[in-house]
Amino acid sequence: MTMMAESEAGQAARITRSHFGGLPAQPADALLALIGMYAADPRAHKIDLGVGVYKNEAGETPVFAAVKAAEAHLLAHQATKSYVGPEGDIGFFKALTPLIFGEGHDTARLCGVQTPGGTGALRLGAELVAKALPAATVHLGEPTWPNHAPIFAAAHVPIARYRHMDLATQASCFAEMEAALNAAPAGDIILLHGCCHNPTGVDFSPQQWTRLAEIMAERGLLPFIDLAYQGLGDGLEQDAAGVRIVARHCPDLLVAYSCDKNFGLYRERVGALFVVSASAETAGIVQSNLLALARANWSMPPDHGAAAVRIVLESDELTRQWRAELEDMRLRINAMRTGLAALDPALAFIAAQKGMFSTLNLTPEKVRALREDHAVYMAGSGRINIAGLVPGNLAPFAAALAAVRG
Repeated sequence: MTMMAESEAGQAARITRSHFGGLPAQPADALLALIGMYAADPRAHKIDLGVGVYKNEAGETPVFAAVKAAEAHLLAHQATKSYVGPEGDIGFFKALTPLIFGEGHDTARLCGVQTPGGTGALRLGAELVAKALPAATVHLGEPTWPNHAPIFAAAHVPIARYRHMDLATQASCFAEMEAALNAAPAGDIILLHGCCHNPTGVDFSPQQWTRLAEIMAERGLLPFIDLAYQGLGDGLEQDAAGVRIVARHCPDLLVAYSCDKNFGLYRERVGALFVVSASAETAGIVQSNLLALARANWSMPPDHGAAAVRIVLESDELTRQWRAELEDMRLRINAMRTGLAALDPALAFIAAQKGMFSTLNLTPEKVRALREDHAVYMAGSGRINIAGLVPGNLAPFAAALAAVRG
């Protein structure tokens, strides 16, 4: 071998040794695989209860007419596509504040930023608490949204778990939650679903919210509320009750908010992180840290979806239109819950749960049997998207469930 050939061979060997060779392969996303299986299934009676987006009776995820009108306004009047700054659209943030906290909330103690979706708000909040409370643990009620634990783990926040719901009885494990909070050290973080619990649909009553707020205030715990489905449970005002109760009791509070669902802006990734702190002075310090963390994560947030939300909420006419469209969605979801519950006494619990999701007590084998034998597609955990049901498939779904239960 010539010296040149040896040199070329050595170079080829170096090129094939990747810096990323030590990375372990990650498992494929199960829901993405489910989408593919559903699309490939030729059976006309197939039912898609897997992907967690709202669908109307035609199986579509429509764009709100109010949002379309706001986008038309943007098209006609937006003068620049320059950056909005790391805090995002200030008008968007201000317009959301009374929707979440109610009119007359003390905004001097409130700070926050626009984020890429509710997920971005959760991650930014996780990094904030990791910086402020490096010894703290976050407490998660199970089952919970599958991305909650990875978000906090990525921010290096230790995780503790307790039961939120007993799948076998479909009952809240509230006493277990009280015990977990009473045992948590001061400074620990409690992650709570603001409404329409994902994936169980089991929400707290106002009385339970008050008890949780009292425990967190007494023990010096930091509440972190994920409010991703406001308006899809009992209504806009009712779905914000938990946040408002906690805000009245606790000096500090984080709220991760998403407009993806209640404005239908999934692909626009529209969210915000709100932080209530004990004083206006502390709020200013928190805001400076949020801006620094946001700058390091995504620099500036995307603008289009947040601008559309701002335009809707700043217009009385568009706000009325949006509220009516959201109410139609809520009523359709609740009608599917009521209809399904009426078909089988074993499904009566469905009617009392809230929002788009419930989780059925099904083994992976039964979930597979539903898919293979009855063309019913759902997550392997047993979570179903209620918005995937329509009047015409309620009875076939109930019959399929009865068949696999035996």
